[in-house]
Amino acid sequence: MKTHGRSLLAPIASMLALCVSAPIHADSPAMPTASPESAGFDRKGLAALDSQMHALVDQQKLAGVVTLIARHGKVVHFDTYGKADAASGAPLKSDSIFRIASMTKPIAGVAMMQLHERGKWRLDDPVAKHIPEFANLRVKTGDGRTEAQKSPMTMAQLMSHSAGFGVSSVYAQADLGATDLQGMIDKLKALPLETQPGTAWDYGPSVNIQGYIIEKLSGQPLDVYLDEHIFKPLGMTDTGFWVSPEKATRVVSIHTYDAAGRIVVQNPQRITTAKPSFLAASGGLMSTASDYWRFSQALLNGGELEGKRILKPETVELMRTNVLQPGAKVDLYGPSQEGIGFGMDFAVVLDTAAAKTPMGLNSFYWGGAFGTWFWIDPTNDLVFVGMIQNLNGSTPTGGTPRVREISAAATYDALKK
Repeated sequence: MKTHGRSLLAPIASMLALCVSAPIHADSPAMPTASPESAGFDRKGLAALDSQMHALVDQQKLAGVVTLIARHGKVVHFDTYGKADAASGAPLKSDSIFRIASMTKPIAGVAMMQLHERGKWRLDDPVAKHIPEFANLRVKTGDGRTEAQKSPMTMAQLMSHSAGFGVSSVYAQADLGATDLQGMIDKLKALPLETQPGTAWDYGPSVNIQGYIIEKLSGQPLDVYLDEHIFKPLGMTDTGFWVSPEKATRVVSIHTYDAAGRIVVQNPQRITTAKPSFLAASGGLMSTASDYWRFSQALLNGGELEGKRILKPETVELMRTNVLQPGAKVDLYGPSQEGIGFGMDFAVVLDTAAAKTPMGLNSFYWGGAFGTWFWIDPTNDLVFVGMIQNLNGSTPTGGTPRVREISAAATYDALKK
């Protein structure tokens, strides 16, 4: 590990080679570790990854950055560099807590698939079977009129952003998160769909709707369900919709850029230390790099980590199986992302050449609005987790360096076997 530019890995290289496990925080379970070489990585190649990330901090393009790589179930690289707050100079630490925004979505997807395993819903179920308010939703036609759905939106479409709901900006005036999840449903039932179900991929309220369904089918509040069925079994001790007051100092500040393009703190800062009224399955969680690795590693393992199973292997495989209909393409920032499909709340690499990615075939991944990112590569038995905290940090035109592409290139350059 490194913190604020000082490497801690070198003095314990021999310990790592023996796969010694060490906790990141007093309350956190230990992570299994191994030397890079034992997992097929070139140590100099990983140093090149660090060098590129550290340079972005030193150039005041990032306040701080965490990168974590695991292979064959063991963490071989965990680097922490820079500041948690550019104004105060507080250092970023290995247990710093980040707003993971849309990296909440895959966690909600796992919750949904747990309920799928219990027979609570099927992929071809009409969404209206579980949300009767949506039974007669109309669809915009483009000429100011509406028409009936040509076929009912299905649960598979809801899980893959192709149910017909528009992008988030469509609902800005409706303010869907102003009350609670039931209030969101009450607002959506009065609005037409943007497209016919199955015909387009649009990144909007679909996963918040899933949060509502999780509550309805489980009989538990969303936060309680996630804690009991995912976070506690996996040892994700620092993941939740809010942090306790004593953990507030560990939350990383959101940053942006000044007129000269240098990193500065975005004010005002808000840290949620009490349960919010709206539990956003689309983007409300906070977490750490080590917690998110535990989640990702469980999926790479086929739904199990350290003897605790959260999904069956065949369910995990289903989550990373493309369900988009022909013509419905992932286009998060436009234009369409070729070679990429979408499964159950995960994007999936279907064609590495078309996608222009070094990730292995069938890798599944996502990221968050403040720049956090991860991928799970079953072809190479690899997990990557990256954490930054920038306003518009995932938007290509938002000023944040393209850390996702940089990290993927460097990671696979360093992988030798």
